[in-house]
Amino acid sequence: MARVSQTELIDRLVESCHTIVLLGGIDSGKTSFGLSLADAARRKSISVAYVDADLDQSTVGPPTCVGLKFCSDLPQVDAQSIRDADELGFVGSYTAEGNLTGVIAGTSRLVTHARDAGCRLVIVDTGTLISGTDAELLKFHKLDLVRPDHVVGFQRGEELDPILGVLSRFFSVAVTALKVDGEIPERSAEERLAAREEALASYFTPPLSRWRVKRTVFMPTLSPGSDARRLDGLLVGLEDGKGKCRGIGLLEYTEEGDVLRMVSSVGTGARGLRLGSVRLTVEGKTIGRFEAEEIFSS
Repeated sequence: MARVSQTELIDRLVESCHTIVLLGGIDSGKTSFGLSLADAARRKSISVAYVDADLDQSTVGPPTCVGLKFCSDLPQVDAQSIRDADELGFVGSYTAEGNLTGVIAGTSRLVTHARDAGCRLVIVDTGTLISGTDAELLKFHKLDLVRPDHVVGFQRGEELDPILGVLSRFFSVAVTALKVDGEIPERSAEERLAAREEALASYFTPPLSRWRVKRTVFMPTLSPGSDARRLDGLLVGLEDGKGKCRGIGLLEYTEEGDVLRMVSSVGTGARGLRLGSVRLTVEGKTIGRFEAEEIFSS
């Protein structure tokens, strides 16, 4: 397992690789590295795409989604310039735990889309779940589908060793371990929460569209007698009927008339709604979780 400087590694990856997966925990520097790598490729006129699978502290698109951004035509690649996603994969949660299928499927689909679009370099910035059985399963199945040319791991100590061990046993892929820069500031849980809320609030900035929705448009399908009140505030993904997510929205229940409405910055184009697992306000604040049994067992 090679150990090189970040500058040397960026130069090497820009010239030689097609798909690169970044692994690391909270505030490990992997996103900064990924953005620098994408910008280096852009400066050399190499077509590059960035796939962000961090559901909580997303860089591309809103939290709760996997996001894809094509970077080649940007004036520069940084956190601000890639904020608006070119395509999304809705997961509906802040964490991959309990949502492995959604994260794996969304990441794989967006990587495939970037490759099909002709991108020579695809950078996959994974989430911060790096310990435990779910972490190993998530990374294993994601890598099995994505089949990267190179994996870059960012470690403070030995926290990535179990996952990197899985890579060495099951995949023929180049791996580089980088030591986390001790000067990278570690944000508190409160700071991370505030950043997530700000990102969600900016997504729901007025003007917002509100339209009435039928109970037949949901996935999973609601039963005719289901209690719509239990869906109030629920996060949903807006699907276009052609396999693409157009954005996210919130459900709003009105007692009078037993009416469900969708609240979103997306005005048109949604044909189906995928249920998430968190309840939100338009200010981005989480007001509870949603368990499918609440509505499907009623």
